[in-house]
Formats: sequence, structure tokens, C-alpha cells
Amino acid sequence: MRRTKLDKIDRQILADLQDDGRMTNVELAKRAGISAPPCLRRVRALEENGFIRGYHADVNAEMLGYGVTVFAFVGLVSQAEADLKAFESQVSGWPLVRECNMLQGETDFLLKIVAKDLDSYNRFLTQELTAANNVSHVKSAIGIRNSKRSFGVPIDVEEGDDEYGSEEAMDI
Repeated sequence: MRRTKLDKIDRQILADLQDDGRMTNVELAKRAGISAPPCLRRVRALEENGFIRGYHADVNAEMLGYGVTVFAFVGLVSQAEADLKAFESQVSGWPLVRECNMLQGETDFLLKIVAKDLDSYNRFLTQELTAANNVSHVKSAIGIRNSKRSFGVPIDVEEGDDEYGSEEAMDI
């Protein structure tokens, strides 16, 4: 992927879309201080260059019956690259696993799992996760309350030109 520089307008567009991905191009352009056609070109360039990976709805898990969130710390028997990739591939097929992060340290992976209740999590744990090839151990931490939920990354709109890799500026 080609790396690029972002100017203040690009960072404003990213910050606004990160906060509200359904914002109209006209409103987005107004907030960025430019007209709609160049704003749309910038958004498309940000998408093509990989800064924007997609747009998603923030779905209320509890309203859909998913009342339990579990963070599972998974240790593997082998950390050979082929075994790590095999585990990640298997995880990608488990709908209850919403995030999978490989860690450095005594735990190999941290999984964020949603379940309807503790019984459904325990079934997943015993029938899928601990039964998976190469899994040595699993330690579970059940979430009690979520007091902060921020998506994406902090974007400082006011900072100078951000440099991401080469000196190339985005072609817009």
C-alpha cells in the first residue's frame, strides 16, 4: 500500500467520518471548509489509499440478545507461524468472536467474544475454543460494564502535516 501525507482537511474528514459515517458529503464538505466535489474526491482517495477501510453500523448487542461479553486469553501449544495462522483462520469462522488480537507475552491471543448468556459462552468454550487444535489453555474474563466505547483512533485535526511513509502526497 502506498503511504501518503495527510493535510488538515484530510484529518478533519477522517475525524468527522469516524464520528458519523452516515454524514452527507455536503455536511462533510462544510465541516472541512471545502466544496462538495473536492470533498468527495478526497474521501475516495482516503478509501483507495486504505485510510478508510469501511463503514459500519454500531449495533446494540443487548437489544439483539447478546448480554454477555467475554475476553478470552488463549495460549497455544506452538507459536510457529503456520500454527498461529491456522488458529487465526479457525477464529475467523467463529461468529461469536468479534475481535482477535495476537499478543506479545505469556498469552498468545486475546479474543473478544459475545454470547447470549453464560450457558451459550460455556458451550462455545468447551465445544469450539478449547477443543481447537493447538489450544493449550484459555482464561476467561467476563465483562461487567462498558464505561467507554470509542471507535477508530484519536485524530488531531490541528497538528501539522502527518507523514505516513514516503514524501508522496495523496493524489486528489
